[in-house]
Amino acid sequence: MQPAMIKAVLFDFGGVVADEGFREGLRFLASHHGRDPAAVLAHAMDAVYDSGYVTGRGSEAEFWRRLGELSGLWVEPLEGEHVILARFRLRPWILDWVRRLRGAGLVVGLLTDQTDWLARLDRRDRFLAEFEPVFNSYQLGKGKRDPSLFDDVAANLGLGSEQILFVDDDPGNIERARERGWATLLFQDREATERVLRALLAARAGR
Repeated sequence: MQPAMIKAVLFDFGGVVADEGFREGLRFLASHHGRDPAAVLAHAMDAVYDSGYVTGRGSEAEFWRRLGELSGLWVEPLEGEHVILARFRLRPWILDWVRRLRGAGLVVGLLTDQTDWLARLDRRDRFLAEFEPVFNSYQLGKGKRDPSLFDDVAANLGLGSEQILFVDDDPGNIERARERGWATLLFQDREATERVLRALLAARAGR
């Protein structure tokens, strides 16, 4: 990454801006219902894509039904939703950085594979106003498993791919973004993330 070239920073939601409620909720549900958490998690993303729920083409009920078919975990949608949403907890230090980056003149947005749960979480926690723009697979009809999404987002921003920094905790998403020419940061811990963001601010200040 060349910090001086970056004009936009896009953050993933679950696992970056907030604790990863989807995976943690499914781990709890699997244990609670006597299923193997690792086996359930291995099928979870396939289920959310196969059902069309993450791209706005299917319902939450269809997601839970598909997950049951793939993993043997059968959960009532209201129970599953409650458990998962409770585990998405915002990380205040990330939101502090969002404000600092915006204050330095950078575009700061979300790029997330989420469902209509994102809007429900915003009604609870009021965080979406911190990000502009918000790219959510549920509205886009396309998720980060499709590499062309990164081209679409760059075009929407009116930026070259090398001018966008993408922060995500999923190595597959990071690799697909990198293949499209984006600058990337695999989120692993606070210290490493802040080191990169400080360098970005320093480059902006040095202009």
